[in-house]
Amino acid sequence: MKTFLQYITVLAFLFTIGACKVSYRFNGASIDYNTTKTITLDPFTNRAAYQWAPMAPMFNNTLSDIFAKQTKLQQVKKDGDLIISGEITGYEQTNKSVSADGYSAMVQLRITVKVNFTNNTNHEQDFEKSFSAQREYDSTQQLSAVQEELVGQIIDEIVDQIFNATVANW
Repeated sequence: MKTFLQYITVLAFLFTIGACKVSYRFNGASIDYNTTKTITLDPFTNRAAYQWAPMAPMFNNTLSDIFAKQTKLQQVKKDGDLIISGEITGYEQTNKSVSADGYSAMVQLRITVKVNFTNNTNHEQDFEKSFSAQREYDSTQQLSAVQEELVGQIIDEIVDQIFNATVANW
């Protein structure tokens, strides 16, 4: 009798496990790959009043890389199931804090990007929205000395925001 109960318990456990479907996505993407197979990433242009030439290519490469690494979407030149386009609209530095002697102690570097998102499989998810991020640096440093590192960090943050807003549905 004891063996029979163990046999029934094991069978019930196996049926329960077989009936359950658990799906984990460690990158946060929630894409239905049955209906959404392609993405078009139009190049973002730099329309900010202040210009730093490497910024737009850095942004475009980082955006392309996140979708290549964290989704199974095929990147196509036009007419994708998802379309992301936009422009860099702001690149500003402002004094953030003042030291005791009255001079600037910290400077804030801020980048703003306007994004147009079109989901051709579900137009209810379409949006036009701005994303921004900033980093601070000590005013004793020249922007040219910290610019590449800070811009890289800011771009990474903005691209994560765009990824989450477009395919992670957060």
